[in-house]
Amino acid sequence: QVQLEESGGGWVQPGDSLRLSCAVSGRTFGGNAMGWFRQAPGKEREFVAAITWGGGNTYYSDSVKGRFTISRDRAQATTFLQMDALKPEDTAVYVCAARQGPLVITTDYDYWGQGTQVTVSS
Repeated sequence: QVQLEESGGGWVQPGDSLRLSCAVSGRTFGGNAMGWFRQAPGKEREFVAAITWGGGNTYYSDSVKGRFTISRDRAQATTFLQMDALKPEDTAVYVCAARQGPLVITTDYDYWGQGTQVTVSS
């Protein structure tokens, strides 16, 4: 079974930074794209960022563009989300996802992690 495990969440003040990690284990496959989504209480799951298998193409939602950076280390089977200048509205459970094929910004991903909580408040 393919498993995705997020880590790095926490409780921080506005303007602080966090770095999330997503480790992939189980059956390995090539040509996968990785994505990050988030879901706040009472809201729908929202696309945050995604990266292609080769790492050459990335895409960000308008709400995080310029503040968040997605990257990956395929040798370590790990995808990262660097979050800077965090705002209270960034508070959510952040979930890592993987899919076979191109990068998409929808929820059409094949594998999902359990999520890690990010809370931003004064």
